[in-house]
Amino acid sequence: MWHKSVCVALVALATGYVFLLDPDLPDSVLEYVSASFLYQLPVSPESSMAAAWDSLIIQPAKQWSRVAVGVNACVDVILSGVKLLQALGLDSGDGRDHSVLHSMADLKEAFAHFMRKGAAAERFFSDAESFHHVAQTASEYPGAQLYVGGNAALIGQKIAMNPDLKVMLCGPIGPKLHELLDENVIVPPESMQELDEFHLILEYRAGEEWGPLRAPNANRFIFSHDLSNGAMNMLEVFVSSLEEFQPDLVVLSGLHMIEGQNKEVRQKRLLEAVAAISDIPTDVPVHLELASMTDPDLMSEIIHQVFPLVDSIGLNEQELLFLTQAANGPHALLTTWNGIPDVGVVSDILFWILKEHGRTPTKASDLTRIHFHTLAYHILATVDGYWANQVAAVAAGARVAGTQACATETIDTSRVFLKAPREFATSRIGESSTVSLNPSEPVSEWHRDGISFHYTPVLVCRDPLRTVGLGDAISAEGLLYSEFSSQ
Repeated sequence: MWHKSVCVALVALATGYVFLLDPDLPDSVLEYVSASFLYQLPVSPESSMAAAWDSLIIQPAKQWSRVAVGVNACVDVILSGVKLLQALGLDSGDGRDHSVLHSMADLKEAFAHFMRKGAAAERFFSDAESFHHVAQTASEYPGAQLYVGGNAALIGQKIAMNPDLKVMLCGPIGPKLHELLDENVIVPPESMQELDEFHLILEYRAGEEWGPLRAPNANRFIFSHDLSNGAMNMLEVFVSSLEEFQPDLVVLSGLHMIEGQNKEVRQKRLLEAVAAISDIPTDVPVHLELASMTDPDLMSEIIHQVFPLVDSIGLNEQELLFLTQAANGPHALLTTWNGIPDVGVVSDILFWILKEHGRTPTKASDLTRIHFHTLAYHILATVDGYWANQVAAVAAGARVAGTQACATETIDTSRVFLKAPREFATSRIGESSTVSLNPSEPVSEWHRDGISFHYTPVLVCRDPLRTVGLGDAISAEGLLYSEFSSQ
């Protein structure tokens, strides 16, 4: 960065010297001298990439007009995780994951476990009384902020920013959430309820310390005692509203919330969800947004029962690894990502999902698209012949990750940096090629047995102001720039 400052200073000195020698020189000559020097200044990789994205991100030939989104919605209470736990009188200790939180001790251990890894997670808090105590402390804490929450509501809110689109949101929507929603969002009357559902979002910054713990990067830990979303109470209302709304795209999320139910209730609810999704007209594409889960049996059931009914899925690195572990897919023995997820490993798992559980000449599955996102890069994997404009879609998803995290309208290249590998292999178990990063051509493409992969690095925000909802914004933006062909 200092070279650029030195060059600018030299330009200023040179221009001033020329002007001193002959103050009557016309302005055009002085402008030419300055431009000649400045033209030689090196362009940063971040600036090259941002400019290249802007030229690549074009609207699809056929755009969505009506999007229906459901079914998890809530109010997010966002605040510093470390400060809340300190306010609750909890000190740092050994981290340990808990699939369900039963006490404040479980909360402390789970938060410490994921803060140490710098990984996102979401858990159900089973004890209502303890949760309400924590929630009250959180909502009254100075600096706590209330936002639209829940994957469906966040995706709907993001899509509603496009004034040319009609968006219907169906979920448990209380008075506070309704007040926070964009006026362009249509809410069926059957979705309204008297009380809001609250989710607590405990954020931490990159490098933040809590006792001996130090977060490797910024992220968040989410928990709730959410019974409406936990039972997917609005799923049938959502599907029944589709006939009147007539969407050309359906976005579904919230299946992870039923994990808090006992096994019998959960299995019953999943079968009802499968029946409801099956009622969606087959010519309307359905995107399923996944979220953090811990029960491998539920994940396996979703893979086998729900994946064949949807056209597209969105997920992050934690969800992808858990998915392959639950279904004994490729690289299932990998227990955790060691830093940035290996592109070849991710590519192998995405390929396996589409080959084993997606549409093929011998399988009736509708699944033809996966949007994968992690902090450093994104990949869109698609079965050939069903999706167009995916170069723009993957670039748009990566661009919004940088702008939303930094809370800027456009990419501010002084506030972002490249974290993606400069070179990577496209597979670890199949035929592979090596791809090198070129910031001027940031979207790389490769093909493997009828499946296309579009990859782009992310310009990571150095000091993110808000990490919640990034995955939902990425998926929403990717869908907005995608074009679907039902064939």
